[in-house]
Amino acid sequence: MRLSPELLLRAYAMGIFPMAEGRDDPEIHWIDPRRRGIFPLDQFHISRSLARRIRRGGYEAVVNEDFRETVRACAAREETWINEEIFDLYGQLHDMGFAHSQEIRINGDLVGGVYGVVLGGAFFGESMFSRVTDGSKLALAHLMARLRAGGFTLFDTQFLTPHLASLGAIEIPRTDYRKRLAAALEVEADFFRSPGEWPVRRDGP
Repeated sequence: MRLSPELLLRAYAMGIFPMAEGRDDPEIHWIDPRRRGIFPLDQFHISRSLARRIRRGGYEAVVNEDFRETVRACAAREETWINEEIFDLYGQLHDMGFAHSQEIRINGDLVGGVYGVVLGGAFFGESMFSRVTDGSKLALAHLMARLRAGGFTLFDTQFLTPHLASLGAIEIPRTDYRKRLAAALEVEADFFRSPGEWPVRRDGP
């Protein structure tokens, strides 16, 4: 039986999310990690080099210009958990207003991005990609500023990787995560509020 976007939203509200073993695997598994990765919204780490790249500009940070292409780009790697059913589900969630992409474009070309699901004041980060140096880091930096401006209280990364840890992500127990999730679901946040100035910490000038 194929999943529905409504069932997927109920799963997120319970703290679980879907993954496939690979793009050609038709079976979807529900994941409920014992320890959960999150980004504390006030601790995103911007290195000196990334801060210089942001100041240099020469790129556009936009949202939802091509959500499905962002998801396709995230899946365009040797190993991916995004099969065709998952791709379709998130496309439906996007059409319903529950899934968004933060994109980085240079001369109109999509060069980096991250996408995820929004419920209340929680953003569930799903995947990211980069076609140029720092493409995904730029997307995360702009996404973090947007979430802070919009009043979000939880940025779920699902798992903690060394790359995410270097940017400020941490790992918390499942019980702690569920408490934070329950509180975040009661928040009225606005993904489309303009971030204005950067509400993130930079290291160095």
